[in-house]
Amino acid sequence: MGWVGVSVLVRWLLGWLLALHLTPLPQGALRRRPRLSVLIPARNEAATLPHLLAALAGQTLQPLEVIVIDDHSSDATAAIAKATAATLPLRVLQPPPLAPGWCGKTWALHHGVKASSGEVLVFLDADTEPQPALLHNLVAALEAQGGLVSVQPYHRTERPYEQLSLLFNLVGLLAVPLGPGCGVAFGPAMATSRADYDRSGGHAAVADKVVEDWFLAHRYERCGLPVSAYIGHGQIAYRMYPGGLRDLVVGFDKNFATAAAEVHWPWMLAVVLWLSGLFWAAWCLPAALLGWPLLGDRSLLVNGLIYGAFALQLWGLSRRVGRFHWIVLLFPLPVLFFLAVFVLAILNLERGQVQWKGRHVSTR
Repeated sequence: MGWVGVSVLVRWLLGWLLALHLTPLPQGALRRRPRLSVLIPARNEAATLPHLLAALAGQTLQPLEVIVIDDHSSDATAAIAKATAATLPLRVLQPPPLAPGWCGKTWALHHGVKASSGEVLVFLDADTEPQPALLHNLVAALEAQGGLVSVQPYHRTERPYEQLSLLFNLVGLLAVPLGPGCGVAFGPAMATSRADYDRSGGHAAVADKVVEDWFLAHRYERCGLPVSAYIGHGQIAYRMYPGGLRDLVVGFDKNFATAAAEVHWPWMLAVVLWLSGLFWAAWCLPAALLGWPLLGDRSLLVNGLIYGAFALQLWGLSRRVGRFHWIVLLFPLPVLFFLAVFVLAILNLERGQVQWKGRHVSTR
């Protein structure tokens, strides 16, 4: 095996090592049942909100109140939420018009917290689909850890274009530490005590941040409060960007452009090394078949083995973060998609904004 082969093997092994820290939300016991407020920011979520509200009605730990903050939707979001009031202790709140210096989600949640009365606050995105024990386990983890506890939902895919998000799901989790006290937060599902939320400054302290979860985590840590994060496989899922390929591109673009600078560089360096091996594997087999430029061994057998090894690894790693099937066999496609969105994110950093749900969102 030449130096190229050794280098690719090391990068392949690094992928397995990075995946060792993918920590699932533990199933814990509650010492007591706190008064729990569930806060759901919703802007044009008529298609997704019913799934979440139905799931909340079946939770083993029932909330004191569920507050849907209708962020000036132009669809039937508010009407759908109000229709569920018979099965849940639910209120619909519409905040004042968006104030300068605020993002829509932080503005909505700030007003939702002000209207709530629970001692424990749970923030759930409108497109999440929790299993019956989610609130129980999330609050149990909060009892054990304190501070801010969050979960990254399992990515449920339905249409072919959604398979292209494979690398974004993996990189987003492999590039950060996870587990108790990791210092990372995921916005789709978060829990905190009201006392710790107030101590951190809450969403008012991160009013202008697109990736408010990352910056809220920083606020907690500056106040000496722990921040813990887990993966939600088997406990909470969501279908990201069901509105089509354009929504998927813009959604990942805005998160990529604003969150990249927040990743810890030792983790990012390890992920970049792994990605470089993946990119090589995506190139080597077509190059060997078609006579394109290629360093090292040009044997079809060797390059087929490299390609197959990375496809097998992607299948093994992705099972814990999302529902990805045939795309792992054609992984050069999500590699190209990942690179294209990365370039677009860099361009939007220069422009300073992207458009999302009818609003211009700053990427700076």
